Amino acid sequence: MQRLRLLFPAMAVALCASSSAQAQVTIDVEKMTCGQFATYKVASPKNIAIWLNGYHHGTRGDTVIDTQQLNEDTKKIQQYCIDNPNTPLMQAVQTVIGPRN
Repeated sequence: MQRLRLLFPAMAVALCASSSAQAQVTIDVEKMTCGQFATYKVASPKNIAIWLNGYHHGTRGDTVIDTQQLNEDTKKIQQYCIDNPNTPLMQAVQTVIGPRN
């Protein structure tokens, strides 16, 4: 799997819990585990899943979003992550979703 070094300035704004604190929040999804994803330790799984969906589609040059499929994939990834909390999240996504044509 290609090494990912991702910072999310736009996501940081959405995830910032306090409007009075101006701390920068970044997430390196490559380092995130399934346990962190499934138990809301980093952010809402839905927010992360939306980003993951965009990233996964972007790697294939696919600009179409199937919102029903996104919801199904999110549920599948959450369940996989509950069952495999020590698995890296990006590995879980590849296992659950895999390449699509």
